[in-house]
Amino acid sequence: MTLLILGVALWWAAHLFKRLAPGPRAKLGEPGKGLVTVLLIISVVLMVIGYRGADGTVYWGREPMWVGINNILMVLAIYCFAASGAKGAKVWLGTRLRHPQLTGFSIWAVAHLLVNGDTPSFVLFGGLLVWAVIEVLIINAQEGPWQRPPRAPAKKEVVAIIMTLIVTAVVMAIHYALGVTPWG
Repeated sequence: MTLLILGVALWWAAHLFKRLAPGPRAKLGEPGKGLVTVLLIISVVLMVIGYRGADGTVYWGREPMWVGINNILMVLAIYCFAASGAKGAKVWLGTRLRHPQLTGFSIWAVAHLLVNGDTPSFVLFGGLLVWAVIEVLIINAQEGPWQRPPRAPAKKEVVAIIMTLIVTAVVMAIHYALGVTPWG
């Protein structure tokens, strides 16, 4: 469990460094981006190894209803990421959400908590969910009111939906390769 906690803590620290310590982050300049990237990779490795090796109390398991809800939420979460990726004019969801990527990340965390009711999952997915919410609050406080971006042409919406379906299929394949059956 120690590696898992260290991984989540390092994820928080690497992401929040820019927001909570902008001066020291700015002093690092362009090499600072590489440092943050390395720290994030290390955090993911620690979280994966820590999660796979962690034991803890199980409060609930994979019920068919929660698996179905998880899958619907995962498609929505991936669509949020697709909506955040559009440069300039945004697809429909990108004009409704200030933080589509962090919203998608939060949906991902909630979806995984629904089907993984054990202590290591609370640490991993719960810890990352709290990070995403705090990140949104900090960004909102620092950047002030949000200006909605212009709406993109319908073509971008179609591309976002197609990318969502492709990424969903890839994520499912990765889960199957890791021995997890995402569709129950």
